[in-house]
Amino acid sequence: MAAVTAKPSRYTPREWRNLRLGLLFVSPWILGFLLFTVYPLLASVYYSLTRYDLLRPPVFLGIENYTTLFTTDPHFWNVMYNTIYYVGFSVPLGVVAAFLIANLLNSRIVARSFFRTVIYVPAIVPAVASAMVWQFLMNVQYGAVNGVLRSFGLPIIPFLSNPAWAKPSLILVAIWAQGAAVVIFLAALQDVPRSLYEAATVDGAGGWRKFLNVTIPLTSPIILFNLIMGFITAFQEFTIPWLLTEGGPMNSTEFYLVHLYRNAFRFLRMGKASAMAWILFLIIVAFTLVIFRSSARWVYYGGDK
Repeated sequence: MAAVTAKPSRYTPREWRNLRLGLLFVSPWILGFLLFTVYPLLASVYYSLTRYDLLRPPVFLGIENYTTLFTTDPHFWNVMYNTIYYVGFSVPLGVVAAFLIANLLNSRIVARSFFRTVIYVPAIVPAVASAMVWQFLMNVQYGAVNGVLRSFGLPIIPFLSNPAWAKPSLILVAIWAQGAAVVIFLAALQDVPRSLYEAATVDGAGGWRKFLNVTIPLTSPIILFNLIMGFITAFQEFTIPWLLTEGGPMNSTEFYLVHLYRNAFRFLRMGKASAMAWILFLIIVAFTLVIFRSSARWVYYGGDK
């Protein structure tokens, strides 16, 4: 039998010293990650199984918070409808608008650099400032849009005070704030080989055929990226709806995160809010997986054959 020899140490003393120094330098980040990310994540799992109001010790309930949300909560399904309505319209319309604007800004137009800057401004303006501007524009009494309508003798539009108009108004705001997606689309469009457009021209293809058969297929991975990021962001939309409507009128804009915030910090139902947070996480994961699974049918990658 071969003699069993002891394995040498994986690290030399100098390498151990370098490892300790490296861990020492990154320890602030590690501690921050453990305290402000891992611990809250695990704590929310526990609190979602309890009745907890920040004032008294949590009382373990099992999955009662989850079953209550789906069976007896009077607002949950209305909140889900509002959120799905908002996400289902704002994300596809926003991606389409950003893609079309990017194609326009990728062409040779006058003052192209100026328009690119203007389109990107909504992405860097703070959400609170944007909400105040839209509040001024859409207000029934002193809003700029209704002021123009009055001057022409037209009826005013109750953008934020009518349940039928509230969600479409917030969708309009979401479409307006697509500056980041436009920039990403612009980068993708500039990466499309010019030779493909020249070959399509030689074959007799017009502008519409080039757009359908060259532009869209070669930018489809970026369309997928913006679509997924849009869904993730829209499901967590909070600042603009809260500042403009606070969930009203008549709960027509009570979106998921608005309802979660209300339960957590107004009613102090931390257990229920934690359960809602994990349900939202699972919903976002499910939507992302569905989009990824369906992407094989319509996303083209350069290396595919």
